[in-house]
Formats: sequence, C-alpha cells, structure tokens
Amino acid sequence: MIRGIQLLSLFFSLILFFSCSEDPTDDPKKLPDNLLVSVDFLGNGLVKANFTADDAVFFKVNFGSAGESLRRVDGNSATHTYTQRGEFILVVQAHSSETDFVVSSQTVSLNAAALGLDPNTGYTSPSNYEGYNLVWADEFNGSVLSSDWIFELGDGCPSLCGWGNQELEYYKKENTSLQNGNLTITAKRENAGSRNYTSSRLITKGNKFFTYGRIDIRAKLPKGQGLWPALWMLGENISEVSWPKCGEIDIMEMIGGSKDNQDGTVHGTVHWDNNGNYANYGGSTKLPFGIFNDEFHVFSINWDQQKIVWLLDGVQYHVIDITPPGLDEFHKPFFFVLNVAVGGIWPGSPDASTVFPQEMKVDYIRVFQKK
Repeated sequence: MIRGIQLLSLFFSLILFFSCSEDPTDDPKKLPDNLLVSVDFLGNGLVKANFTADDAVFFKVNFGSAGESLRRVDGNSATHTYTQRGEFILVVQAHSSETDFVVSSQTVSLNAAALGLDPNTGYTSPSNYEGYNLVWADEFNGSVLSSDWIFELGDGCPSLCGWGNQELEYYKKENTSLQNGNLTITAKRENAGSRNYTSSRLITKGNKFFTYGRIDIRAKLPKGQGLWPALWMLGENISEVSWPKCGEIDIMEMIGGSKDNQDGTVHGTVHWDNNGNYANYGGSTKLPFGIFNDEFHVFSINWDQQKIVWLLDGVQYHVIDITPPGLDEFHKPFFFVLNVAVGGIWPGSPDASTVFPQEMKVDYIRVFQKK
C-alpha cells in the first residue's frame, strides 16, 4: 500500500514537471529571416530605405546621421534627409519581439549631386598666397580658348603611335569646349582615323612655361574603366633632348574604374633620365569618400629649388627632393599638358561598365611665384 502511494506521488510529480517545462511562455521567439535592404536616392539629400524580412513584426532604423537614434518602423520603408556630404552607416533591425531581431548595415554615400548642390561645388583654393605673385592664370571664362593653348591632334602616328602608351583615342579640337566658366574635354566612343574613341589634348609649349612656383588646377574628373585624365607638365626643351631627358611632372593622373577605388584615387609623379636610364618617383592619395567625378577638387604642386610637393585640396600627400645633381631636369622651364586619354598600358581598355561620353572640366589654372 505504501509503495502504491509512493508510485502515485511520483506520477503526479512527473506530470507537474512536464507541464512546467512545456510552458509556452518560456519559448524564444523565432528570429526574422531573409532581411533585404535597398536604398533609393530621391534628390536634394532625401534617401528612402526599403526593407523586408520573413517573420518580422516591426523594424528599427538608423540612417547614421550624428546624434540619431534607432526608431521603430511598422511598415517596410523609412526616409531621411541628409544635409552633409559623406559616408553614413544605415542600420536596419528586423524584430519578431523587442529583444529578438536580426541586423543589416550598409554604407550610404552622399555627394554633391545627391544633395542637390551646385554642380560647381567642391574645394576652391585661395586666390592669393602670402609672399607670392600671381604670374599667369587661365580662368576659362570666355567663349574662345586663349591663344596660349595649342591642340595636339591625331593618335601620335607615325612617330609615336598611341602616344607612347598604347592609348586608343584620336585627339580632336572638337572635343574641347568652353562653357559655364570651365574648359571641358569630352572623351567619346566614336570612330576617327583608325581609332574607336576621340578626346582632346592641349599644351602651352612655346607660349607659357615656368620654372618653380605654386600651381593650382581646379578640376572635376571623368570616371570609368579605361579613362586616364591627366594634368601635367613637360620640359620646354623636349624637342631638343626628347623624353625623359626633358623631365615630366604629373600634377594629377587618375586611372579610372571602380576596382580598388580607382575613381577615387589620384597620383602625382615625376619622370626623368637618370644617367641614361629611365627613372620615376610617385605617390598617390585617396578620397575619404566618393570619387573625383562627384565634384571639383584642386590639384596642386609647390615647386622650388629644393623640392616638389603634391597637394590635394591644400593637403600635402607626396614630396620629392630635387637637389641631387641627377635631377637637374626639374630646375628648367616646363609647359602644361591637359588631356583625357582612353585606354593605354596603365589603365587598360574600357569595358562593358564604361559609360561614354565622359568629361574632364577644368575651372582654372593659376601659377604663383615667390616675390
């Protein structure tokens, strides 16, 4: 009898145990799945985030602006107006309960165009520097190009086919225009000569050439695989001594393309003859966000008897000491070259992702020298 009572007690204890362990209030909520987020840029800084997720009851969103907190959204989209350029982290949480959720984040980049700013927005350099005189400038404000500029035409053949770099373009005057205070060089996909692309190349050889000085060039660059814009200088004596003995100063070169942020990277380089051997020395810098097609930037060198310093928007990123005797090329006069090449050994050819036409806009070139 006692044993029967013990067994009955054990039976009811087990029922109570299993009843408690199966309490549905102890079950965790099922997490949302398949969270998908997309972003629409609606203009003037307005951005719309769209989101869906399986088993989501509500969402929380943070667009990444300073001081912003997560906010609950019961639908499948939310909007936000940005007022500053930059990169922002958009965070979206899909919730099945207040404490059960999954998260997705992505970078949202706002450039001048996305904010609806003036197309000429961007960095502008000072119009004067203490201790310097402005000795020459072209502001490109007229309707006719200054006689300081000479067009180099064709594809370099027969003496320098592909301009020595296996470039694919044919240079024409018609690809240069003056509009809205800018010199614009347009690279196009069109046939000319035996080439499938056209562009322009301008020089000041024989007209404007300088030794030393602060040089500022404000420009907005093209973009895309195979584009090769350049703002550079060659030694005025190139016809007598040839390249590289004449020396070359690349104030700015960009190799277009989305790979490794090439559209957001520029290079500053010098080339010279080192006792009969070709030599070069260069540096590069990247934008903290965006690409050089987004807005204007100022590409500069500060060149004196001791060194050449490269600057982007007034900030130094590269320097070379030119006092060694093997660098005497860089103590002689240099003229300007402006061009947009298409293809070549360095950038490679355009591909299916490259959009034409592409433009390089130059707002001004200013040369300052010490008083």
